[in-house]
Amino acid sequence: MSTTQSERLRELLAPLVSARELDLEEVEVTTAGKRRVLRIVVDSEQGVELDECADVSRAVSEKLDETDAMGGAPYVLEVTSPGADRPLTEHRHYVRATGRLMKARLTSGDELVARIVAVDDEGLDLQVPGVKGRKPTARRLAFDEIAKARVEVEFNRKAAEKATDDESQEEA
Repeated sequence: MSTTQSERLRELLAPLVSARELDLEEVEVTTAGKRRVLRIVVDSEQGVELDECADVSRAVSEKLDETDAMGGAPYVLEVTSPGADRPLTEHRHYVRATGRLMKARLTSGDELVARIVAVDDEGLDLQVPGVKGRKPTARRLAFDEIAKARVEVEFNRKAAEKATDDESQEEA
């Protein structure tokens, strides 16, 4: 669908989402066979629970029915959270991901995997994991150096943190 429809839907739905103290991250209309899919992504500082998605879905459905913003053709409404490996596109995304591992493609073309330690208005303070037993290193990265970034899913993060803590205690 056209960007104009997504923008109109965003304007229509943003007040419903923000009234629930959530951020409207994405509004996307795609075609799936004879139907269309309206996918709405919401988030908050504390994350989003299933009940909140259901509440937003009901409110959005009622609003769309009363305004006929999707027209007469059938559509499927999906309300979801960004997921564990969310893209980082806004300042608030980086703030929410503090302490998490991210993978970034830099404007230089290089790729970087690092843990977000702190975020300010200019950029990020990162901890780059050491390679082959070496200690992690600190790195500063300005936002304008980042072409694309997303949170990396960590399946064994607690084990990795415990190992780091154990190493720190051994050094003391």
